[in-house]
Amino acid sequence: MSDDLALLEDWATGLLLKLAPASRRAIALTISRALRQSQQQRIAAQMGPDGAAFAPRKPRKNLRGKKGRIKRDAMFTKLRTAKYLKAKATADGASVEFTGRAGQIARVHQDGGEDRVSPKGPLVRYPRRRLLGFAGIDRTMIRDILIDHMAR
Repeated sequence: MSDDLALLEDWATGLLLKLAPASRRAIALTISRALRQSQQQRIAAQMGPDGAAFAPRKPRKNLRGKKGRIKRDAMFTKLRTAKYLKAKATADGASVEFTGRAGQIARVHQDGGEDRVSPKGPLVRYPRRRLLGFAGIDRTMIRDILIDHMAR
């Protein structure tokens, strides 16, 4: 997977170095926005970059709380919004990242770490759910955006 990305980078580097920084930034912004959209769609479908489904939520054990407080709907509905999932671009690169507290939550799920459910609550181990990553369609999309921009 990373070999394909390295090949794409090697192919694009020579072409991009011939462009002005403002033009490179415009291409990077287009790529980062398209990547954010594809990541949002994949998170909404509850799928990882490899096509595997996210690990489901654990069944609720504590019956003392209000019934239905934890919705059994799709996970990460707010995290995938543009408010938390930022697309950034410079003349040197493009990135899609989570910001602030949302970034901490996403990191725990991305790596499968431990975190507290509430500030004074118990530590809980979360299963690994890959929120961000490159899929084969993302590489093709980046290549197509570069080719379209160079053809102009």
